[in-house]
Amino acid sequence: MSKDFYSALKDRRSLYVISKESPVSDERIQEVVEFAVKHAPSAFNSQSSRAVVLLGEQSDKFWNITTETLRKIVPAENFASTQEKMDMFSAGYGTVLFFEDQAVVEKLQADFSLYADKFPTYSAETSGMVQLIVWAGLEAEGFGATLQHYQPLIDDEVKKEWNIPASWQLHAQMPFGKPVAPAGEKEFASIADRVKVYK
Repeated sequence: MSKDFYSALKDRRSLYVISKESPVSDERIQEVVEFAVKHAPSAFNSQSSRAVVLLGEQSDKFWNITTETLRKIVPAENFASTQEKMDMFSAGYGTVLFFEDQAVVEKLQADFSLYADKFPTYSAETSGMVQLIVWAGLEAEGFGATLQHYQPLIDDEVKKEWNIPASWQLHAQMPFGKPVAPAGEKEFASIADRVKVYK
């Protein structure tokens, strides 16, 4: 890791202009994602998060599927801006797909019925933590990324194309690549209004 923990979190931004270059090996990308999935906290140690890493042509295929899915529902006269977004995302080196295994969630609901209505929320929180760890990890390795959400429109086609188990529910997609342009300036609301400390 080329950055310390706090720097990676601070520098992690939505970077839309990315290239198909990679500053690290494919094996290192796999290590980053596996680390996140393995070590992210989960309710009752449920370990419900799943991930699929698509590199090179596989990532291109994913964004082609997404583009053609959207083409069926976005009016032709409005599709140019959608195509621009798809082109931006497909310009990257890879894409991480984040899933939560609903079989795990449903078993928890059955085993701990008192909390049954809470487990979908707990699962979403786990997924969010995995996403942040991957995002910061990729940032630390020199990548830029964004987080996208084209589910459930693309779910069936994605599961079919990559033989994804039926119980895996897609939560987010993260296109990544070597940054070509920096993120814009970020404004921060007053931290004093957002954090309260009592002694």
